[in-house]
Amino acid sequence: MLKDSITSIIGQLCDKLKGSVANIKGLILSVRRSLTDSVFKKFGDWRFSLIFLTLMLGMTIPYLLGTMYYSSSIPSGGIIKAVNVGVYSDSGCTTPLNSITWGVLEPGGSQDSIIYIKNNGNSALTLFLNTEEWTPLNAADYLDLSWNYTGEALNPGESIEVVLTLSVSSAISGIESFTFNIIIVGTG
Repeated sequence: MLKDSITSIIGQLCDKLKGSVANIKGLILSVRRSLTDSVFKKFGDWRFSLIFLTLMLGMTIPYLLGTMYYSSSIPSGGIIKAVNVGVYSDSGCTTPLNSITWGVLEPGGSQDSIIYIKNNGNSALTLFLNTEEWTPLNAADYLDLSWNYTGEALNPGESIEVVLTLSVSSAISGIESFTFNIIIVGTG
């Protein structure tokens, strides 16, 4: 039961770190198995094994995160605000989407996120995209959010798939993480 809990926590941690850091999972599981099992057998106390594992993770993760930042990777996030429309993560428009995690971005790269927008009103709407509340403020100088929406009217009850693309300037510097709000407005 304890090992399952530890494995689950390690799995969740690795899922959050993704990208090049995803390879850490195998390393951590291997270390956990070999060190925890040998320490447990030697001392016979699961609490000591848990403390030992915690110390090992406490020393390993900051080192790996430091390496990740050194490579100019940028962790990120974005909150979605919708006006007169619903924004969803599934094509059936049943799971509201309140935020997007862009993952780790590299200078000069971009990341796509597929969303679904539904007109929940009773008249046709045209959609507009905007951003606000960038943190840090200068992140907006190096990051650009665009979409593939072409301006067609969205009729009542109708939904469309839209691809949001976040592009990172190759000249970005001094930004290790960022957040911003995505505003999608339907007017008509």
